[in-house]
Amino acid sequence: MTLHGALFTDFKENASADQFSLQGKKMLKVQMGYGPVWCRAGSMVGYQGDVRFEKKGSGLNKMLKQAVTGEGVDLMLATGQGELFLGELAHDVQVIYLENDMISVNGASVLAFSSSIEWDIHRLQARGGMMTGGMYNVSLRGTGYVAVVTDGEPVALDVASAPTFGDPQAVVLWTAGVSMDLRVDTGGLGSMLRGGSGETFQMAFGGQGYVLIQPSESVVSGGTQSSGSSSGGGLLGGLLG
Repeated sequence: MTLHGALFTDFKENASADQFSLQGKKMLKVQMGYGPVWCRAGSMVGYQGDVRFEKKGSGLNKMLKQAVTGEGVDLMLATGQGELFLGELAHDVQVIYLENDMISVNGASVLAFSSSIEWDIHRLQARGGMMTGGMYNVSLRGTGYVAVVTDGEPVALDVASAPTFGDPQAVVLWTAGVSMDLRVDTGGLGSMLRGGSGETFQMAFGGQGYVLIQPSESVVSGGTQSSGSSSGGGLLGGLLG
């Protein structure tokens, strides 16, 4: 049997030997020979070799935090040998390598990370947090790879270059050294957000580092709702719903 056309050449598996690499813009390829990998439950779209998946608890402390905050991510541990392919709703995949560093990520955007990376749910320190009852995010710290998903191609803004603001439902992550606070825009009818009271909450960033913003207001809290949910969310966990 002879096959004609470019399908099987244009979309061949990439030859990268890195632990994490992109297979196109919307799929992550993981080389399992580097050790176990934490990945979002249900994100496996294919694999070759002997790869096994185990749904593991996040520990009592983290489970309590998830229950209280609604923030977090439902994870499974992938082990074995071969190549693993991950994706999430055909969203774009962004790969980051941390070297003894830390990023703060919305739980809904986490796709996978090396088992060498430590994760936890932490409260964001913001004066506006008193109005929201607290804001929470997922911290990823250490040395290793992290993959996040974005709804479209994002922009990485250098917060040291100018005052920087983002819609809570569009902010994906920020790097260590970046501070975050809340700003309320009381612009009247022109600033109403989804039938709200006319007060638009914005995230204000300062310090040194980058904030990653996607071109869609679809980030939701905790990674437990569908990205198309209109019930508010993001880091504000339903405040704007």
